[in-house]
Order: sequence, then structure tokens, then C-alpha cells
Amino acid sequence: MSEAAGQPEGTLRKRQQPTDPERSSASPAFDYSLDFATIDFRKHPELYRVGKGEQGVLLVEPYKSQILPHWRFRTADIARVSADAIYAMFLAYKAQSDFVGMDMARKFLQMGFTRARRYANHKGGRKWSPDKTEVLPVELDPVKAASATIFYERFRQARDDPEYQQMKGEHVARSRES
Repeated sequence: MSEAAGQPEGTLRKRQQPTDPERSSASPAFDYSLDFATIDFRKHPELYRVGKGEQGVLLVEPYKSQILPHWRFRTADIARVSADAIYAMFLAYKAQSDFVGMDMARKFLQMGFTRARRYANHKGGRKWSPDKTEVLPVELDPVKAASATIFYERFRQARDDPEYQQMKGEHVARSRES
């Protein structure tokens, strides 16, 4: 055990991310207690919570079923088609003033980045040893790294979109009130 880190040797501590007050909206936590099988979030956007990162990305309907078929990252070419299609959906939801759809598209773009990055760093996507005691060594896959970069560019476009930011702030404020 590494005394300085207070963890078993060979493990890495999660890096503390600096807080960016402009990005931190302190939105209410994602509510996993909802009956996701029966809720149509297009009809009931008031029930949707942004949460943190990708929370709920595979739960919120009808958006999951609309976006998931486009989500792929095996090669850079496939990732570009996928990220472009999902970003086009983000823009279509934006044109409809559909914040939940925009946020779900943003989450899928973020998940494209994070999953491609995981596979770029760890063959088979496994970060931890089977017994979960140590982080496996990084074996960089440049194809998956290129896919991650493509998704990251589109994710940033969605996340930093001024209209998305405004709608997110309004949605979070309404969520706090209810």
C-alpha cells in the first residue's frame, strides 16, 4: 500500500477536476427512482433532471431510442458519421426548442467521447484488473483515439452552444422549484 496515496500500489487516484463556475449549474441529481419504462419525456419534460455527465443516457425515452441507433465509434470514419448524425439531431431538437432532446444528444456525444477514449486506452475497454485491485496499463489504440477526438469536438459544440446553455439554466431553475 502506498502510504502517501493511501491506496494499493498500481492504482491511480481520480484526479480532482477544477470547478468551472460557468459550467457548474448545480442541477438537481438525476432521479433514478422514476418509472422510465412508462414515462415519455417529450410529453413530460418537467420530470427530466440533467444530473451529472451522462447520467440517464440509456433510460430517457423516446430520445434513447431515437439517438442510440446512430451511436458508433469503431473507426474514425464511423465515428464521424455517428457524431455528425447525433449533432444534427441536437440541432433538430434545438429548432423544436426541445431541451431534453438537446441534452440527451449532448449526453450521447459525451458518451461517444468517453467510451472511445476508454477503448483507446485499454484494449477491450477494461480499465481494471478482473479482481478490481489495479488499473491496467495503457495500450494506446490510435484508431479509437481518433474516434474520441471526433466525438469530443461535437460534444463541445453542443455543450457550449449558447442557446443550449440558456435552456439548460432555465430547465435547472424550474427543476429546483418543483
